[in-house]
Amino acid sequence: MSFLKSIFKTKDEPIKSYADFWSWFQKNEKDFSKVVKNRKDIEKGFFNKLSAKLGELKDGYFYLTGIYDDNTVELVLTADGSTKNIVFVEELVKAAPEIAGWKFTALKPALDIKDISIEMGGYKFNSDNLTFYANELQDYPDEIDVTIVYNDLTKENKKQILNGTYIFLDNYLGELDFLNNIDNLTTISKDEAQKELVPIGKLKDFLTWRQKEFIEKYEGVRYDTENDTYSILEAELESGNKLIAVINTELLNWDSKASHPWIAVLTLKYDGSNNNGMPNERDYELLDTVEEEIMQELKDVDGFLNIGRQTANAERDIYFACKDFRRPSKVFFKIQQKYSYSFGIEYDIYKDKYWQSFERFNNN
Repeated sequence: MSFLKSIFKTKDEPIKSYADFWSWFQKNEKDFSKVVKNRKDIEKGFFNKLSAKLGELKDGYFYLTGIYDDNTVELVLTADGSTKNIVFVEELVKAAPEIAGWKFTALKPALDIKDISIEMGGYKFNSDNLTFYANELQDYPDEIDVTIVYNDLTKENKKQILNGTYIFLDNYLGELDFLNNIDNLTTISKDEAQKELVPIGKLKDFLTWRQKEFIEKYEGVRYDTENDTYSILEAELESGNKLIAVINTELLNWDSKASHPWIAVLTLKYDGSNNNGMPNERDYELLDTVEEEIMQELKDVDGFLNIGRQTANAERDIYFACKDFRRPSKVFFKIQQKYSYSFGIEYDIYKDKYWQSFERFNNN
């Protein structure tokens, strides 16, 4: 048998856990290190193999590599701006073993402004041609709204400039701080600017100050669920299908919404073709089971508030407002894996400090 194994190359074991992935990586790390250091065919010799194995864990892992120092190759694993995948990147890197000659980094780190000069499509992005100013939103005072000014932005190059600006900020602020510290971002030309321009190198300090103010303002704030009131809202859609929503209307009137700035939405898709877009009795029961299971995992005392649910057009959306995005990311992924045999399941997590996406449910 051992003779046969030496003739026929055995397949890699499937990757089902972080430990499986790092075990595979350790077996191949010397070849990968050599490919990166020689800067030859990195795509074929490293990235294609890495991508396939990461994909066995789950979708949503991205990566960068380069020489960290004379003796070390760095592998940066990134969620590429996807909030719901950040926790999985962090966990994978945390599980990495010590491997001589390698440095593993979770999420793109912040860089010194002097070290950043990006060139894309013939355009440069650096501290010489980027400035900013902040906007105060009277109705949404806690939102951090920033306008980035690129000197030579035009209608023709706007898409390229927007992409380049985002990549610049990702590198300058770091992936996690970019996500956490800016709520709204607009990029304009110098001619469109309406306020005094501030050097882009001062953006970090401004965001740190605003975030510190925000954290201090809402530190210790908790919502009292004792007086929760759920309202049933019904409507008929243009298609003739029903829409039924069960919404915590008392919660929607809370004056400290910004303390739970992350909105997590789980969508379950069922067959509603014979019931005006509504689920059949079996699916109703299973949908309720799924929701109860989520409620056991995402509790208000831990910073996860159930806003309610909407059922229409063969879909049920379940809504939570959250203090942090990591736990709902894991809970929703687990639900997706567990119930994919019964429903099509998708989920999203996004920042909405004032819960504007739920204004349609607020009768006030």
